[in-house]
Formats: sequence, C-alpha cells, structure tokens
Amino acid sequence: MVADIDGATLAPARLAELAALDVARLPLLDGALRYGAPVARISKLVCIGLNYSEHAAESNMPAPSEPIIFLKAPSAICGPNDDTIVPLGSSRLDWEVELGVVIGAVGRNVAEDRALDVVAGYCVVNDVSERAFQMQSSQWDKGKGCDTFGPTGPWLVTKDEVPDPQALAMKLTVNGKTMQDGNTSTMIFGVRQLVSYVSRYMTLMPGDVIATGTPSGVGMGQKPDPVWLKPGDVVELEIAGLGRQRQTVVEYR
Repeated sequence: MVADIDGATLAPARLAELAALDVARLPLLDGALRYGAPVARISKLVCIGLNYSEHAAESNMPAPSEPIIFLKAPSAICGPNDDTIVPLGSSRLDWEVELGVVIGAVGRNVAEDRALDVVAGYCVVNDVSERAFQMQSSQWDKGKGCDTFGPTGPWLVTKDEVPDPQALAMKLTVNGKTMQDGNTSTMIFGVRQLVSYVSRYMTLMPGDVIATGTPSGVGMGQKPDPVWLKPGDVVELEIAGLGRQRQTVVEYR
C-alpha cells in the first residue's frame, strides 16, 4: 500500500490503473474551471505571526524572539481564486501573501536538520485577516479564521522543484497596485526552524499546512492611513515558481 498526501492509501491495483490512464481520452468539461485547494482534508492550517521584521515594525510590534503560532479554522480554507467574503461586522479587512509549507509525513519533535524530511512541498497562501476582530483580544484566531480567509494554491509544488525555499520572490497587488513586494530570504525564522518548532507542540500530519508569515505592505501598515479591502476589490498574489491567486472581495451572502 502507498500513502498519498492526505493520508489515504492506494492499493497496488489502483496505482496500476492510474498509471495506465490515457489522459487524452478523458472528457473535456464545459464552463469556467474552479481550482480548489491543492491539498485534501487539511487537519490544521498553522500560521506564523510577525515573521518578517519589516512587517512587525509596520504593525507597531516588536520582532519576536521565537515563532508566534496561531491557527486558522479548516473551514477558512478555500480555492486560490474563490471570492473573499466580507464577514458580518467587518470594518478592517486585510491581505497577507505567505509561503505555505505542506507536510507530507507525520512529524513530532522533528530535529531542525531533519525538518525538510517531513515536507511534501510548497504553495501560496493568502492569510486574509480582519484586523478589528483580530485586535479585540490577545488571541488572533477569530480575526483570521472566518470563511474564505485561507485561499490556498493553486499548486502544491513538490520540494524537489524548490531548491531553496528561502529565496522566493513574493508579490501582492490590490486593484493592480503593488502593495507587497518581498522575498522569503528575509524571514526571521526559516522553513526548517518553523517545521521543527511547530512539531514540538503539535503533531504535524500529512496534508497540514504551515503559513510562514508575510512581508511588509499589508493594508494595516499603509501610510499615512491604513487601506482596507472593500467589496469589488481584486487581490492578486504570487510566489515565484508556485503560481498565482486572484480573489474578488464580495459582500457577505
């Protein structure tokens, strides 16, 4: 038996059937295509806060001495091009382009020098945030976990295709204007450190995703005044080699 990325198993006969599949003979689907998240049954989306010093500064918070962990609800996860729904009572809707690390094997107390052994690959994540909700208490989860606040994908790019996850350009625009233009090289805590650190406190399961923080340029940090997303805005974000997302902000429905 062979385990796939979401923890299910494939019998040898099924593997042989898939290997013999003639893609050219598959039917074409009519209508617009929708991409879902590239990983099925994600048990947890673990997020890292303030992991870029410039973002910590624009947030008027000190750079952390160790990783800040919070979680997004699995119900927040959606496809990379799905609409972002403004939650009821929202007044400060914001964006955050982030590198997602997709876990491919069970990881518990993983040593830093072995951390990439449990990584399957990488993807783009938008850590959509409602800052008014987020700042109502010391716990950030309710400002981070609303429906559609976790666009993921479009691709899961396997780690063999990403020689150095600490050298990836990342960019986000709102209505065509560049708001974030950064690089994973400026993370405070790198991918190996984060995987190892998180695995001390919770078992990482195949299909779990760690969103590794965002560079400067979020709406909350704009000068002279913050910029918040509103219905009709279009957010586009990409990370080199990992693909591109596009979300339209819509009213609650």
